[in-house]
Amino acid sequence: MDEAKALLFIAGAILMGLGALGAAIGIGSLGGKYLEGAARQPELIPLLRTQFFIVMGLVDAVPMIAVGISFYILFAVI
Repeated sequence: MDEAKALLFIAGAILMGLGALGAAIGIGSLGGKYLEGAARQPELIPLLRTQFFIVMGLVDAVPMIAVGISFYILFAVI
């Protein structure tokens, strides 16, 4: 039984870590594309900024859900 608990702790930690890593990569790529588009067409900056923040919120929501699931695995299942 102790081995099963240890595997659940490892699964929760991996889920949190990979979620954070994926969000960091996604937001970094998104920010780079935003700057690229803003430099290419400065008159579209307000429209691009709005779209950037909407998509950034969606990209950031997935790791938050993963953290919630990992906390459920760590505290509710055990």
